[in-house]
Amino acid sequence: MAYGLGLDLNAWQISAFSGGAMRTSGRGGDRQQYALTSAEDDSDFWAFAHEAVGLFTPLPDEEGARRVHLAGCLPQGSLLKGIDHVGGRRAVAGNAWFDLLDGDGATMGSYFVNEVTVIGVKPSTRGAGLVDLTVTLWCENALDGAEQVWNLIRAGHLNRTGMWHELAPEDRHAWLSVALHSGEYQRQGKPDAPAGEVFTLDGRHITDRDTFYCAIGEAVNGPGGYFGWNLDALNDCLTGGWGATTPFTLHWESSTETRARLAEHVPAADREVALFDLLLEIFREQGVHVILR
Repeated sequence: MAYGLGLDLNAWQISAFSGGAMRTSGRGGDRQQYALTSAEDDSDFWAFAHEAVGLFTPLPDEEGARRVHLAGCLPQGSLLKGIDHVGGRRAVAGNAWFDLLDGDGATMGSYFVNEVTVIGVKPSTRGAGLVDLTVTLWCENALDGAEQVWNLIRAGHLNRTGMWHELAPEDRHAWLSVALHSGEYQRQGKPDAPAGEVFTLDGRHITDRDTFYCAIGEAVNGPGGYFGWNLDALNDCLTGGWGATTPFTLHWESSTETRARLAEHVPAADREVALFDLLLEIFREQGVHVILR
């Protein structure tokens, strides 16, 4: 027996020893939604989990770390070792990649997390031999509001344009973060559109920076698509590899209204310029022909 939990240690050892077999067989059938793997060693797989409550919290705890409850885990590798030392320095499993899985077990996107530390463990109601772990970790990029967007992708419901229109401002930023982290998964290996393509940017719902990036991501890559979420990222996307190949044409619909809404002045080199005008400059410099409508 192990850890005073009534768990069969031999079963855990067999599971850990089987390594890759467990990683494949556990994903689709049991509907695990998360997986953790060491960021230092790809062969050091830590666990699948059915739930990860607290990963997308509004604010971290008073010490700056997030407290995450992992339900239905079969710990392996460094995470399994950390369970033996709860309350001590060696309970720190290390840094990891925190994967979000779709219904078939494929990785939709990943977050880098620091200093995963086991602070609690108990038997799980999710199945025999499974445990519920409580860990602390550091993660800057898992934003409050992002979990709902990931759930839409997992369920296949992020499938129509304009779903971001009614979001609150803080949720639009979370939407963009998921668009970034899920971009490769959502494109499914689809190549960039060839040079000369024509895209239509619907400006009716562009009211600020985030709504612009939501709209341009959707224009280029479809519902939930990503094409930058700040000026530097937009510039990077225009160099290729993110859905479009320059030169291309952009029809900017409702541009007069959009110009008025993006009138804030932002620094550009040694001057300040209206955001709308700066966007036009970036497009022009990267070979995009913008037609204002």
